Amino acid sequence: MNPTPAAATATGAVGRPVRLGLRENWPQFTLLVVVNVCVGGLVGLERTTVPLIGSESFGLTSDLAVFSFIIAFGLAKALTNLAAGALTSRFRRKQLLVAGWLLGVPVPFALAWAPSWGWIVAANVLLGLNQGLTWSMTVNMKIDLVGPSRRGLATGLNEAAGYTAVGVTALLTGYLATHYGLRPVPELIGAVFVAAGLALALVVRDTAAHVALELARHGVPVPTGEDTGLKATFTRTSWRDRSLRGASQAGLINNLNDGLTWGVFPLLFTDHGLGLAAVGLIKGLYPILWGLGQIPTGHLADRIGRKPLIVHGMLVQAAGFALALVLLDRPLLAGILSAVALGLGTAMVYPALIASISDHAHPAWRANALGTYRFWRDIGYAAGALLAGILADALGLNATVLAAAVLTAASGLLAARWITEHRPDARKVDKSM
Repeated sequence: MNPTPAAATATGAVGRPVRLGLRENWPQFTLLVVVNVCVGGLVGLERTTVPLIGSESFGLTSDLAVFSFIIAFGLAKALTNLAAGALTSRFRRKQLLVAGWLLGVPVPFALAWAPSWGWIVAANVLLGLNQGLTWSMTVNMKIDLVGPSRRGLATGLNEAAGYTAVGVTALLTGYLATHYGLRPVPELIGAVFVAAGLALALVVRDTAAHVALELARHGVPVPTGEDTGLKATFTRTSWRDRSLRGASQAGLINNLNDGLTWGVFPLLFTDHGLGLAAVGLIKGLYPILWGLGQIPTGHLADRIGRKPLIVHGMLVQAAGFALALVLLDRPLLAGILSAVALGLGTAMVYPALIASISDHAHPAWRANALGTYRFWRDIGYAAGALLAGILADALGLNATVLAAAVLTAASGLLAARWITEHRPDARKVDKSM
């Protein structure tokens, strides 16, 4: 395919012509997909075993104390997501990607041999920093590469890679824990993810030239006097813009669900007689469906729009929590059906939300908008764990699951009220290129 005149005049740091599009950038895009497999694999270490390590290995009796590692993770990741947008104005995306992997190096070893629960919590602070930088950069770099018309597919593929790895690792750690105990064998597979992720991050090329090219071609200039800094973008994304506000609250509740199930489901289903392998199946099935489902839903978001997937996805998740309670006398069936609904509902929501934020954000402040959205989304981990701990200690695990169902349904209704479609016309963009 011959480059357009604009493409021919844009070159990267090593003199290669810079083009926007998935086909034009498939080698780098594929490399970033593999990087995100490693990112997801590292956090997947904790999905099955760590809540049980807290209760069984360290003898924690308070659910809130057990869930403290998720609160630490969520706060660290959320704040790093917010900072990542601002940091991209000072550092290249590749530099931040490499820094994230360096911060993750101690994590698997701390989880494997921590002498006290405080070490587990500290490891989750590092894990949150790692995930905030590495996942943010893989998302941003993929969006940079593909341009406006394939954002849904790009984010779907990115999140599919990461969350499928989360699920497969959760399954694997459940199997290993059944045969070798909760520690250290299940956690040490994380060393492979860290080594591979760091090595690939050093190889991948930066995408600054692609951002510059999209800015040059963008049909709408930044309005005169518009503040594109982090503070102004945070306010715009969090509240002033209805659609950005709607997407941010849905992202928060979506990850509140994940944080809540992360802590609650292993305890709930072991209390009802399931073993580690069965819990690992439930905890693995949810993110695997969440991950793989984003490939078709990301593409669908580009075809039918973002809002239908966001609204209906939140309602499907609410139904998943209801299934867990209604069928709890048959815990394995309850866990599997709940995981299926939660996984499919989240797959509908996840790429559509990121694409919606990108649609409503000018390229000049898109990184800050995505950082703000990911801040609110990943605060959901901490909020979910905190809510779960308080409700579980006061009212029990069942009441905690019911509260999640109500919150999720309400969030879907708010998304329906606030979010509007605002997608760039791909044909118009292509003509301007």
